[in-house]
Amino acid sequence: MYKLETREANLFYGAKQALKGISMGIDANAITAFIGPSGCGKSTLLRCFNRMNDLIDNTSITGSFLLDTEDIYRDVDVYQLRKRIGMVFQKPNPFPKSIFENVAYGLRINGEKNKTLIADKVESSLKSAALWTELEGNLKRSALSLSGGQQQRLCIARALATEPTVLLMDEPASALDPIATAKIEELILELKNKVTVVIVTHNMQQAARISDKTAFFYLGELIEYDETKKIFTNPDKEQTQNYITGRFG
Repeated sequence: MYKLETREANLFYGAKQALKGISMGIDANAITAFIGPSGCGKSTLLRCFNRMNDLIDNTSITGSFLLDTEDIYRDVDVYQLRKRIGMVFQKPNPFPKSIFENVAYGLRINGEKNKTLIADKVESSLKSAALWTELEGNLKRSALSLSGGQQQRLCIARALATEPTVLLMDEPASALDPIATAKIEELILELKNKVTVVIVTHNMQQAARISDKTAFFYLGELIEYDETKKIFTNPDKEQTQNYITGRFG
């Protein structure tokens, strides 16, 4: 059984078709990378999994998107869905609050009032995001005072606080320097023991380093999807070969 699955999924922005008949299954507790040139549909597909595209006017979707065999668009309340599927964006987006309140935010809006439980969840989430040893004792500091890499790890901690089973990451290291990027990659590799990770990346070396499976998209279509090692060393499709060797894209 797949953790996430799409069956003949299509998405339209008005008359423009952005996703074309996507069918794929994403394994639990694995890292799946989406690669492809800009505008190929990889971020659009990622956002379908927690219904972020609902926020865009004139969007229509056909086919099925499944989480643990439940249809995301028919059988799951969107509020509950976003507790089960966390999201981390390209640029760190901490709230203008303390470090503690950034991580506690999701718990509070879900109605949690137990201060001890909130404090425990904040600590465990910061530990999971490899931030606790750096920030312990400074949790009242503004999150905006952190470095870019720390801010991104804080956003990961915030996403983890509600205990999602899936973490969607849209180019989470593209705005970071190489050292911060390496820390994020290390963190992602550790996280797959707890959650299913789907990452969109323009950095093919990153996809090759950290993902178990890789999906290559082009012009809204899924061209090839396989074990990462196979995609990068022996792809079946010429388009995939051309992309990963830099002949286009």
